[in-house]
Amino acid sequence: MTAAPTPATLDQDAAAFLTQFHAERRRPGLDARLEAVRAQGFTPTAEELAFAARVAWRNSTRCVGRLPWAALDVHDLRGVTDPAEVAAHLIEHLHGAFAGGAIRPRISVFAPGVRVLNPQLIRYAAYPNADGTVTGDPVNLRLTAFLRSLGWAGGAGTPFDVLPIAIQSGRRTELFELPADAVHEVPITHPDYPGIGALGVKWHALPVISDMDLNVGGVRLACAFNGWYVQTEIAARNLADADRYDLLPRVAAALGLDTRRERTLWRDRALVELNVAVLESFAAAGVKVVDHHTVTRQFTRFEAREARAGRGVRGRWSWLIPPVSPATTPVWHRAYDDREDTPNFERVPAPWDAPVRVGCPFH
Repeated sequence: MTAAPTPATLDQDAAAFLTQFHAERRRPGLDARLEAVRAQGFTPTAEELAFAARVAWRNSTRCVGRLPWAALDVHDLRGVTDPAEVAAHLIEHLHGAFAGGAIRPRISVFAPGVRVLNPQLIRYAAYPNADGTVTGDPVNLRLTAFLRSLGWAGGAGTPFDVLPIAIQSGRRTELFELPADAVHEVPITHPDYPGIGALGVKWHALPVISDMDLNVGGVRLACAFNGWYVQTEIAARNLADADRYDLLPRVAAALGLDTRRERTLWRDRALVELNVAVLESFAAAGVKVVDHHTVTRQFTRFEAREARAGRGVRGRWSWLIPPVSPATTPVWHRAYDDREDTPNFERVPAPWDAPVRVGCPFH
């Protein structure tokens, strides 16, 4: 659990946030609000929280999809602390944000002391094999081992077993399985190469980040936050990286490519067709996804809107450019200041090695 800020830091950060809030929202009464904070400490109002969550997305230097930041659907759940109730709200988040495939940007914000230990609500298990290989997603080896140490018996042993979520409230940590109807998955096929579909690959439709705190004027609040996928996140990283699913050799074989020499560019050709497969598969399933050319053009529109509002855009260039054909996108030729502004989302270190008290669901 994150330690509370000292009063001096809290007052300074809260004053800066409230000044920004009153200026941007054109709200009167700043002096009275600051006086109340000095006397009582800072607890964001529901309106201040909603503003902070949206601006945190606007300030996220690593996100190229910030154009719809003002439309973020904010759910204030600071009164929910029981792990089972937190889990119920997170499952409702998955249903509501999926929206039949239309996918709505959404954030669920909880009180300090509540924490989802999984980095995303939907993650696939990783099972080490005796020969050194891994069944599943290798990035989740430590997460899977951690959840098993808390009592998870493991799944069916497929490459796409959905992990339970671990919710911590105070000193209690409890596990909750996600119901099947809350986890929407897309089978990955290709309109021209049936061999890609024969690989039996799929991916979940909704990326909900859950290991970051929302920093509101020095107050850190646990949250679960989603937008929608850029296809490169799935096809060029999750499925293609050598330390993830490492599918490029299998995709190349499905395409009949010569993999004996690098100069055939078989990796590049396989990567492009895997990206095509993800885009076409999500479209066939009626699930929203955006391609890297469209989203980077949307980012330049975001920059133009911010300029008209008198604000600069900060960004981490290495994250804004896509991992496929970056030089063909407009952000390739631009430079950005990557300094972090607040409000913002701040990652919480993984607790894999920390002692955990497993809570009883009846107490």
